[in-house]
Amino acid sequence: MPRKPRFFLPNVPVHMIIRGNNRQSVFIETDDYLAYQRWMKEGSDVCNCQIHAYVLMTNHVHILLSADKPSNISKFSQSLGRKYVPYFNHKYGKSGTLWEGRFKASSIDSEYYLLACYCYIEMNPVRAGMVSDSKDYLWSSHLANAYGARDELLSAHSLYLRLGATKKARQMNYRDLFSEEIGSDLLSEIRHSTQTGTPLGNKKFRDKIEALLQVKVGYSRRGRPRKINKEC
Repeated sequence: MPRKPRFFLPNVPVHMIIRGNNRQSVFIETDDYLAYQRWMKEGSDVCNCQIHAYVLMTNHVHILLSADKPSNISKFSQSLGRKYVPYFNHKYGKSGTLWEGRFKASSIDSEYYLLACYCYIEMNPVRAGMVSDSKDYLWSSHLANAYGARDELLSAHSLYLRLGATKKARQMNYRDLFSEEIGSDLLSEIRHSTQTGTPLGNKKFRDKIEALLQVKVGYSRRGRPRKINKEC
């Protein structure tokens, strides 16, 4: 069965998930997280990608990013793999693949879903029971987006900048987004879109993508529904 094509457009944010093969840990020590962040920075610079939010979990990664040239999204992921996999395998005496096939991804309708996607990504450690508050997890963009901590990986999206006229106001309003949990329906929508590669947005957004790419982007639901991964 042929792979489903990607639906990336210039400057349209993409929610990317990269999972460890067979759910194995891909980060063991602090230096592993730091190395991955370093190569995220290098890859985003070389591929001209803007990273808006991210979280590095023990066995998978979420990244919210955009690019002027859509093909650079995939090049960014490939760049990370070429650098990190040899590093990890050499350090821990392993061989073969580290990641679970190609990355999962979906395009995001900024006006309706982008900030929810920010929250979804940065709340991963809380949903996983690793911390009680997103600010207590070191390996994500939350401390930068919500409290102004320095993070050279990040480029603020225009919708994030609209949260306030000053950095302090933006950070305060951003923190307010985390005052309530994401509803179960929205959680399912986000998970379904990344698992199937379906753009996350309303019909108008999907129609726009179909018109620009001249392809159908809806996900077929014929037959038994695919099991959607309910992990973070």
